[in-house]
Amino acid sequence: MQFGRSDLADLAYFLAIAKHRSFRRAGLELGVSASALSHSLKGLETRLGVRLFNRTNRSVMLTAAGEELQAAIANPFDTIGEAVEKLNRFRDAPTGRIRINVPEHAGTLLLAPVMPVFVERYPDIEVDVSVSNHLVDVIERGFDAGIRYGGTVPEDMIAQRLSADIKWVVVGAPGYFARHGTPVHPRDLHGYRCFRIRLGDDRVYHWEFERGAETLEVDVPGAITLDETQLALALAEQGAGLMYLPEPCAAEQVRAGTLQTVLDDWSPIGPGLHIYYSGRRQLPTGLRLLIDLIREVQPLGL
Repeated sequence: MQFGRSDLADLAYFLAIAKHRSFRRAGLELGVSASALSHSLKGLETRLGVRLFNRTNRSVMLTAAGEELQAAIANPFDTIGEAVEKLNRFRDAPTGRIRINVPEHAGTLLLAPVMPVFVERYPDIEVDVSVSNHLVDVIERGFDAGIRYGGTVPEDMIAQRLSADIKWVVVGAPGYFARHGTPVHPRDLHGYRCFRIRLGDDRVYHWEFERGAETLEVDVPGAITLDETQLALALAEQGAGLMYLPEPCAAEQVRAGTLQTVLDDWSPIGPGLHIYYSGRRQLPTGLRLLIDLIREVQPLGL
């Protein structure tokens, strides 16, 4: 059979579905709806005369024919994509679309100060940001890159530092300390209300402290467990308990006097934020420009 432009588009959609095993996630990568992908796939299967996927309510799996087609066309499509991406060098205004997955802290502390400059400087580049504190496989989910604290970046990825190392502090409302006193040692926290932190793998985080060569982890008590910093800050300002977080997250509240830090001599310095991506494919121009701009602006130092 002869192929036209629509067939090539349908094959590109097929590859995205095959990579993600999900219409929804493939649609997010491509910027189209899941129903549009389903319609495209049905048309392609009809024209080819074979079923490419076995689909149920819970899964999308390649058939033997689908696996053979994916193996045959994946590399040529990757080569075409890289060739088109390289053309950005010859454009006055770079174009494209990038998708990145970031934790809440990276969105607030890194991207918020940088993105207004980025969209002004590169108006033709679309940026799709997914903010989630859950650890995800960025390649499987169709992201071009992710941002995480150093030490949590997958070992098989290329990583670039985007910030200096970050100080972690304990904060609470002055009124709370006036009523309950001020802790002078991390173990004193067992007598205070604290906000317990749920990590991206659903474990509850033990607050970490260090003073000189001495290190300590405290499983703090508290009736509230959460994974969202802005909510914790709002509750802490109202005297509901103590919060442990990166110092820049509470800098505005500390300056305003609605929160104050304690146990400062025990405050540890943790690894800075890093962006990471697969080395198996060319770095998209938009992602390279975003990395360069973050390193230029240095919202958290470098």
